[in-house]
Amino acid sequence: MSPTTTRKAVTIPLFRRSKRRDLTDIPGRSEVLGLCAVLLGYPDDAFIALRNDLAQAVTELPNSPAASKIREFWSLFTDFTAIEAQRHYVETFDMRRNSSLFLTYYLHGDTRQRGMSLLMFKQRYRAYGFAPPENELPDYLPMVLEFAAITGPGVGEGLLRLHRSGFEVIRTALNDRGSLYALLLDAVADVLGPVTARQQEEVSQLVAAGPPAETIGLESPLAPYSTLAGGADEPFGPPEFTCSPKGS
Repeated sequence: MSPTTTRKAVTIPLFRRSKRRDLTDIPGRSEVLGLCAVLLGYPDDAFIALRNDLAQAVTELPNSPAASKIREFWSLFTDFTAIEAQRHYVETFDMRRNSSLFLTYYLHGDTRQRGMSLLMFKQRYRAYGFAPPENELPDYLPMVLEFAAITGPGVGEGLLRLHRSGFEVIRTALNDRGSLYALLLDAVADVLGPVTARQQEEVSQLVAAGPPAETIGLESPLAPYSTLAGGADEPFGPPEFTCSPKGS
């Protein structure tokens, strides 16, 4: 995966009120989403240079269960050296089939429908004046979180809710492996609220059946996560960003 360009400043936008009445009441809602967007980025040199700013942002989060999870993540993360943090990130997100951070893959696989979904993300961003880096796919979870933090629960969180099932596939995989990054997705889940029975059924289907079988440029359908030789730990990522396994 191409490391994400880290923003030079940690700017967490204010929560924009929504007319929705079914939203979970989370103090500092946008701050939680915005900080998770930053913390889920690749820990390159620019990220490491922001450690003091990030530590302050973590400390200043309004108290909530989501904030507690972010603080726990930060406490664990700061035990890493820069090299250890980078290695752990690659092993977690670039070398694992079921924890890639590209949301549309889980719902659409490598199909034409995925291209349409990516276009929808771009159009939504443009409509609200959000200009992400051109070298990143628009369904990259940190980018979607940043957009949600800026635009608020209605528009921004709508993209997350649309792909909640894919998000939950990632969150489940990280929790099953005991990854510290699961804490960040758990914090986001606190903001989004409980998973519905229908969403949970979709998650189970995605894990059991894998992404849609229609493929572009592949000789055979993509296999379910559980049936690959390496299972869910098979090196994986969308073809644009997959890192080569060690020794290849």
